[in-house]
Amino acid sequence: MTGTADAVAREITLFVNPTAGRGRGAQTAQPAAAALRDAGFSVRTVLGVDADDALRRARAAVDEGTGALVAVGGDGLVNLALQAVAGTSTPLGVVAVGTGNDFARALSFPVRDPGAAGRIAAGALLAGRVREVDLGRVGGHWFGGVLASGFDSRVNDRGNRMRLPAGRFKYDLAILAELAAFQPIPYRMRLDDGPEREIAATLVAVGNGTSYGGGMKICADARFDDGLLDVTVVGDCSRATLLRVSPRVYAGTHLSHPKVSTYRAKKITLEAPDITAYVDGEPLGALPLTAECVPGAVRVLVPEG
Repeated sequence: MTGTADAVAREITLFVNPTAGRGRGAQTAQPAAAALRDAGFSVRTVLGVDADDALRRARAAVDEGTGALVAVGGDGLVNLALQAVAGTSTPLGVVAVGTGNDFARALSFPVRDPGAAGRIAAGALLAGRVREVDLGRVGGHWFGGVLASGFDSRVNDRGNRMRLPAGRFKYDLAILAELAAFQPIPYRMRLDDGPEREIAATLVAVGNGTSYGGGMKICADARFDDGLLDVTVVGDCSRATLLRVSPRVYAGTHLSHPKVSTYRAKKITLEAPDITAYVDGEPLGALPLTAECVPGAVRVLVPEG
């Protein structure tokens, strides 16, 4: 029986998004697989016809006792992988080949170097090197990075509806369109079991991790191991102020602006009309919602140091 269990544990599951990073997911799974095989592991690959099918297959691999689930893709695929491994003993590996890769960057993984990421996963498995990482949870859905609501989620909504142009320029146009139409959003916010606050804000971001959108450090002081969510509220500000402050998000220096307020809480409830929440860059659903931090919810295969 032990031999069978050991054999299963030596089998690693690559969870691959073939469309991540404009097709790089399928191409770059192979160097990661080779690195794991060179370390003595057997490797199988999980693909799905859609997200639901892929998640079902990933959960089946976890239930069968795979030694690790290694996500090959961007933040969206990592988010899908979290739905399979959170709350289990199965460790998560990350091979970051998407467009944002915020979760990977926050944990010091190499980006767009699948061979190196595969070697990190293999070395961590052989050494038993895992880090217990907090996750956010909304209902039954887990997230590793940031929950976005407000101006940023409206930009995503608009960009997702636009068929042309392709690529990042589409979202640049969506930003301009949303700026032209923007009005402050009336939120109701409750932190833990405190009083409900009514605020007019541009956006409210809830961070388990620090960043979204490929390096925008909206919750720059967030930590993966403090058992708390960081909340960044950008208040009611003019379009000109928003344009001036936005570039500072990449360095995290926006947090000192007088229109920005920050909080920490184990749980937050948000309510606002006509606002979709996004987690790890993926649409979650309309507000209202309650997000909570679950300490040590996932075991991640991490680099040395």
